[in-house]
Amino acid sequence: MCMSVIVLIGLAACGGGGDGEPGSAGSQLPAATRAEQDVRQDGGVGVDAERGGLTRQAGLRVAGIQITVEIADDPETRSRGLMERDSLPQDHGMLFVYSEEQVLSFWMRNTRIPLDIAFIDGNGVIVDIQGMEPHDEESRLSRQPAMYALEMSRGWFEEHGVKVGDRVEF
Repeated sequence: MCMSVIVLIGLAACGGGGDGEPGSAGSQLPAATRAEQDVRQDGGVGVDAERGGLTRQAGLRVAGIQITVEIADDPETRSRGLMERDSLPQDHGMLFVYSEEQVLSFWMRNTRIPLDIAFIDGNGVIVDIQGMEPHDEESRLSRQPAMYALEMSRGWFEEHGVKVGDRVEF
């Protein structure tokens, strides 16, 4: 695993199944927040316009394809995940980061958009890919222990030819 993974673990954003706090939507943002809206490069900060609040973002490559992800690396952001959103920008997703490999469990409570999820081991190898339907509260377990989970819009992995065994570069 690249050393930049350590940097990703220090970033916070959104994450997996569970109840999250409602966001404070609205266009009135403090001056510091408005200034941070434009910083969307690796490790940058963006604004979750649909729910309000800041998200941390990073760039990574999935089977050689560059994407932008929001980072979910703490219990609060992982439990909120992509809930209450109506869409994801093209080639954007959410990366859930855990401290060790384990069987991961995700559900779609309060999640409006269909997603695919790739479970990734500590070496950056995709070990499982599953589809998830909006509002489905049935848990989806990774077929193998994983340290990361990457949620993308439904069909993204298939459209880009990404499959189990492909590598994610952090």
